[in-house]
Amino acid sequence: MARQDLLSRISINPEICHGQACVRGTRIMVSIVLDCLAAGMSYEEIIEEYPSLAPDDIRAAIAYGAALAQEQTFPLNSPLS
Repeated sequence: MARQDLLSRISINPEICHGQACVRGTRIMVSIVLDCLAAGMSYEEIIEEYPSLAPDDIRAAIAYGAALAQEQTFPLNSPLS
């Protein structure tokens, strides 16, 4: 899946989770997914804990974190949901 396709799975809406980046259609914040990965959880363990996630959602969270680490800005459509 292309990077832009992955990033389209991430949503930022000021009315959901205080505007924190979430996996689209959920209230699961990208930071939670990244924390799970940092703690050594496998994709399967994360999906078991958060069954509404798919493997591509986890990859999307990684892509979003990588984009932030590159200190790039991405134009966002308003409002994203």
